[in-house]
Amino acid sequence: MDHNVDGPPDKERDQGEPRHRPPSQPPGHAPGPGAGPGPGPGPGPGAGHPTGPFRRPPHPHPGSIPGRPPMTPGWRPGLPVPPVPPMPPSLPSQLPITPGVPRGILWSLVPLLTFGYGTPFSFMFAALRNRSAGLGATAAGYGVVLSAAMVAMVSGGIGLPVMGMIMMLVLWLGGTAHAFAVRPSVFPRASPHSRRNEHAVKLAQYRRTLRDEARALVTEDPALAHELRIGRPDLPRGYDDGGLIDVNHAPAATLALLPGLTEELIERIVRHRDEQGGFISAEELAVDVDLPPSLLPQLSEYAIFLP
Repeated sequence: MDHNVDGPPDKERDQGEPRHRPPSQPPGHAPGPGAGPGPGPGPGPGAGHPTGPFRRPPHPHPGSIPGRPPMTPGWRPGLPVPPVPPMPPSLPSQLPITPGVPRGILWSLVPLLTFGYGTPFSFMFAALRNRSAGLGATAAGYGVVLSAAMVAMVSGGIGLPVMGMIMMLVLWLGGTAHAFAVRPSVFPRASPHSRRNEHAVKLAQYRRTLRDEARALVTEDPALAHELRIGRPDLPRGYDDGGLIDVNHAPAATLALLPGLTEELIERIVRHRDEQGGFISAEELAVDVDLPPSLLPQLSEYAIFLP
């Protein structure tokens, strides 16, 4: 049976309507339910059943579904992305380097706070501290001025007490200015190199404290130590153990981080560990694997032996 199929215009295609119209009905056939308005006696036998081939209704565009925001034509939602577990906070590997603090401020204020009576003593202290003959001579000069001023102020008359007061003002204000002037040479600032060395010493002491705390945790609660991955720098973790290495579970590449271990010694450790089990202490490790005695103190500092 031949059906006349008329293609819809392009405007209807863009609006999401069906690409083909339903086939034309034969003369005298009444339209079924849902058919468009038109003359006819009403639904006849077989109404509601398609007379032509079955066609699936057009799928609504995602942008036309109520409750969804409009989408760009041609866009398709991607696959859901699994949630990413939060990473543990990274701990600082270094301590901050504090700038050099000016020193000798209190020493410079001694002449001012003592009204000049402490000027000779403060400069004598600086001379002894720096082993400076020039500062020693300055301290002696200030001492002579202080003695003369005290003698003049207790003398009779008017002129000598005035001279004594002038000399005390020199010891008081002049000594303070002089102390601040020579303070950088008496109390020099620490150089950046020295501050780096001090920082390195503090960092090493801080790492040693971390190792002691982690080693105590291994002794008290080995299960928690396993969960925190103490001694396993090859695994992601959030606990800083100060550089400990678990000899019984760490791979060969991690054992190479222990000081003094060569490839041959690491092979011995791994072979003995696989054949006879782990170790209990650094002393047992040294005996079973025949390690040099000089390595024992270094291994005791960085090695742990979790069961």
